[in-house]
Amino acid sequence: MGATITSNGTAVDPAVAGKGYVHPEVLVSTNWLAEHLDDPGIRIIESDEDVLLYDTGHIPGAQKVDWHQDLNDPVLRDYVSSEQFENLLRVKGIDESTTVIFYGDKNNWWAAYAFWVFQLFGFTNAKLLDGGRIKWEQEGRPFNTDVPRFPKTNYKAPKRSDEKIRAFFKQVGEHSSAGKPLIDVRSPEEYTGQRTHMPDYPQEGTLRGGHIKGARSIPWARAANPDGSFKDASSLRAIYEQEKGLSKGDDIVAYCRIGERSSHTWFVLTYLLGYDRVRNYDGSWTEWGNAVRAPIEKGPEK
Repeated sequence: MGATITSNGTAVDPAVAGKGYVHPEVLVSTNWLAEHLDDPGIRIIESDEDVLLYDTGHIPGAQKVDWHQDLNDPVLRDYVSSEQFENLLRVKGIDESTTVIFYGDKNNWWAAYAFWVFQLFGFTNAKLLDGGRIKWEQEGRPFNTDVPRFPKTNYKAPKRSDEKIRAFFKQVGEHSSAGKPLIDVRSPEEYTGQRTHMPDYPQEGTLRGGHIKGARSIPWARAANPDGSFKDASSLRAIYEQEKGLSKGDDIVAYCRIGERSSHTWFVLTYLLGYDRVRNYDGSWTEWGNAVRAPIEKGPEK
């Protein structure tokens, strides 16, 4: 089964409702957030690729979650333990009654990644800010550098559960061999093997370029408007279903380079289009492209 869709904050933002999503309750607009900055029942979390960006100015009341230090184990290539996650949320003033609003740079790559990691711990009372930091900034909305402090909670984290929304190397290999849908959300140049990272980034981290055998190329950015917001449901279905042939009942694995861009696509398919079985392969190309004898393909989609 796919991700469990539940939220304590069930009211739907009217600005989002008209976009036709299956689960519009997981998004809020910049207008909605601007009107709820002082709501004691929400916590705003900024999670960026640029981990120094928060300190230059952030949405008033927002706290920072560093994707590297706060969500990843410092030794294993894995996520934090239940105890570490529990402490993080307690310190941030978050418990089950709190609605967490995520946003970030890069059209919410890392905000979607943080949202996804929270789901691994069963924390479902969470939403994304549609458009993220870029849309808030383009609209001339306020930023400040104050770091808020909230009363510590007694939040108790459950054991982390990976099987529903996370895929591992062996599972991906079996998925590929079975011909099940694999979605490569990287840039076209990464997919074909011309690059091992996005344009304008150092071409490092993997020994080989290319894509996993049978993967379809659907760059994550195709799901976003120029202002960083998500395209409406009909536009998304035109890409994923009419063009690429996916359907709601498919068993789908999405991957990128390290799992953040594929978190964005996982969010689109799971919540905006309501797909039942979508997993994020966070090992992604840095694992697959370096693994001995892992089969790859180069060139355009076949």
